Amino acid sequence: MTSTETPETALSSPAPGAAADRRRWLALAIVMTAAFMDLVDVTIVNIAIPSIKQDAGASFSQIQWITAGYALAFAAGLVTGGRLGDIHGRKRLFLLGVAGFTVASALCGFAANPEMLVASRILQGAMAAMMVPQVLSIVHATFPAHERGKVFGLFGAIVGLGAVSGPLLGALLTEWNLFGLEWRPIFLINLPVGVVALILGRRFISESKAPKALKLDLVGVALVTLGLLMLLYPLTRGRELGWPLWGYVSMAGSLVVFAALVAYEKRKTARDGSPLVELSLFKVKSFAAGIAVQTVFGVALGIFFLVWTLYMQIGLGWRPLRAGLTGVPFSIAVSAAAGMSVQLLVPRFGRKVLQAGALIMALGVLLYIWESDRYGMDIAPWQMALPLVVMGAGMGFIVAPLTDAVLSDVPREHSGSASGLINTVQQMGNALGLGLVSVLFFGEIGDRLTPAQVGPAFVNAFQHALGWVAAVLAVIFLLMFALPKRPAQHVEGAQDETDAQEQGRSKDDGQDQGGNQKSGRDQGGSQDEGREQGADQDLKPEFVG
Repeated sequence: MTSTETPETALSSPAPGAAADRRRWLALAIVMTAAFMDLVDVTIVNIAIPSIKQDAGASFSQIQWITAGYALAFAAGLVTGGRLGDIHGRKRLFLLGVAGFTVASALCGFAANPEMLVASRILQGAMAAMMVPQVLSIVHATFPAHERGKVFGLFGAIVGLGAVSGPLLGALLTEWNLFGLEWRPIFLINLPVGVVALILGRRFISESKAPKALKLDLVGVALVTLGLLMLLYPLTRGRELGWPLWGYVSMAGSLVVFAALVAYEKRKTARDGSPLVELSLFKVKSFAAGIAVQTVFGVALGIFFLVWTLYMQIGLGWRPLRAGLTGVPFSIAVSAAAGMSVQLLVPRFGRKVLQAGALIMALGVLLYIWESDRYGMDIAPWQMALPLVVMGAGMGFIVAPLTDAVLSDVPREHSGSASGLINTVQQMGNALGLGLVSVLFFGEIGDRLTPAQVGPAFVNAFQHALGWVAAVLAVIFLLMFALPKRPAQHVEGAQDETDAQEQGRSKDDGQDQGGNQKSGRDQGGSQDEGREQGADQDLKPEFVG
């Protein structure tokens, strides 16, 4: 066992041999498929928003809630979902999440009105919050450190593939109007994928859990959910309601709730060692810095993708298929750059790759603003290709290695909590970005526009919103100085495991053969003491460069 493995996770770890190796790669394919389903769902909805608005008669505020409601439920439930996986088993929660996500997709597809669609999207986000945290947790518990770089590279490629497939698939399904269902097949397509993932997941995914997580921290769940809702609900509905005083009071009060959460979680940790949020993770510099970057990056993405869709389809009057095809260069660039960054660039250049990604993406945004201003309503898809490729390459340099950097020093028994926090802050940032669209985009558009004024107003609002996206990316660049120069996993993880395995040939089978050299140096205590010391040492950041 490694220094951070417990008996239960050790039992679920892959055994040596070709059969076990095939089994874990099949398990990886299944969880990646579920992650792909979630990613495609988000991008499909973005491209279909104007069609939903027209066919279902949804208002702009309801359109925001179709996207922001999902993000709110996702963010509010992710930490809880990750912890539930630690307690009851990641495989079990993953399969429950997939089943719930599939049912919620059916409800979205058969929604009778915009209100039902919003409610179904909120349910869908809640089910995704059960499913998604288990993906990184299963990867972290199944694959050794020296292989995780390859796995996270695949994850980055899946992100890019989802970004490619979502808009195209959404555009095609909307244009085809299958069986007269208009936009509804964009949700119904999840049904066969979810069923297959359930069948194969039950067979090939191995169970893992963290036995130290004794029970669910219900008070922590309540405080996290209350704090997020108090912050994000007023932001999302503020413009629609005329920015009432209670909204500002609620957002300020959310800070008090989060402070109470921290104080309570400290007491909970001291009392029974079973907190919802593992605060000791923030002592790991790579994790704390990565969480800050993830949050701000989520804001930038939340703003961009919604206003981009509205700009092309309502502002420029393009059909969904034309808008979807326009995004293909961006998606291909994200996918290619994500795989390249983890496997080739980060091991050599470390943190500089992520910082270059922020600057490159900002350059693409500024180029997009310039071209949009130059060509106005006459801009063509091919003229957007260059800025989109530049933006996609920058995003790819960030998205895959950032996850790797955040999790590189996280102890395995806390992987569920850590991955839940990573996804939570990104979704929280995304929801913040969606909320800010009311101010940065719709705030630039007049309430009563003639048909001739709609296009120019949306173009101008798009340029204004992208200016803020470029400013957020500059902040991300500065925050990245707090990241480790080189993620320890790529440099030290593989070497540590190799050295430990060599030492293990001359040691008893009961000694640690997969963990840190540091924990292996202390051989005087019992096996249990060695495991505890190894876990404590893993909490300390260890960076090279």
